[in-house]
Amino acid sequence: MKLFILAAVMTALSAQPIRVIAFGAHPDDCDIRAAGTAALFHAAGAQVKFVSVTNGDAGHMEIHGAALAARRLGEAKESARRLGIEYQVLDNHDGELLPTLEVRRQIIRAIREWNADIVLAPRPNDYHPDHRYTGVLVQDAAYMVVVPSLVPEVPALRKNPVFLYYEDNFQRPNPFRPDIAVSIDSTIDKKVDALDSHVSQFYEWLPWVDGKLADVPTGAAERKAWLKKARTHPIRAEVRASLVKWYGEKGNAVQYYEAFEICEYGARPNEARIRELFPMLK
Repeated sequence: MKLFILAAVMTALSAQPIRVIAFGAHPDDCDIRAAGTAALFHAAGAQVKFVSVTNGDAGHMEIHGAALAARRLGEAKESARRLGIEYQVLDNHDGELLPTLEVRRQIIRAIREWNADIVLAPRPNDYHPDHRYTGVLVQDAAYMVVVPSLVPEVPALRKNPVFLYYEDNFQRPNPFRPDIAVSIDSTIDKKVDALDSHVSQFYEWLPWVDGKLADVPTGAAERKAWLKKARTHPIRAEVRASLVKWYGEKGNAVQYYEAFEICEYGARPNEARIRELFPMLK
């Protein structure tokens, strides 16, 4: 009888949906690095949440402060609607993020409340201090999410999630390693839809910063086509090798992808566990 009950409990636990939480410094960062994978997780029945650690209130050439924060919150909510996920924007100022104990508590709280199996975040080396410190904050939370005496108002996790880094192109102190490469060929248009939600960023602020505001098309369809081209790039040899590892020969035909590096501060999954957590790898 005891064995029967244990088997039933294990079956129930295995049937629980995978829970993914992704952190970005600003209310479009998660979309850039993981929207295609988020759409795949959602289609597989997983629960996905994006968290922006700042409210984005400095990222525009004309609008600032509370007005910009409100606009970017609305854009994040629209992205969440299009992807079928949740989106939370924390009320920390854009451009002023520091890896303080208070913000670390916010990160710990968010991971615990989501009961995450997978945590995504940037690596702590990047051109933008908010990106760097978001990476540091999530790293610093990686073990603390299981320590009951810290942030005691939210029960500590009984398992450490798998922590993964987003892909980037920075080479120092060490280049990104594509431990997991996910084909997003079937969700690339979903990803572009999510990016398209962030009008203030992809059609205004970022083109203005790059001196290319005049290049932004005016029509909705033309904008999406322009955005898709601007936000995709050739697949590097090491990423292609990772795609082939996870998809077999089909990996050679993949056109669009998102890649992740395993952070050694969280759980250290083997290949079988990665395939359990990423059911799209087949």
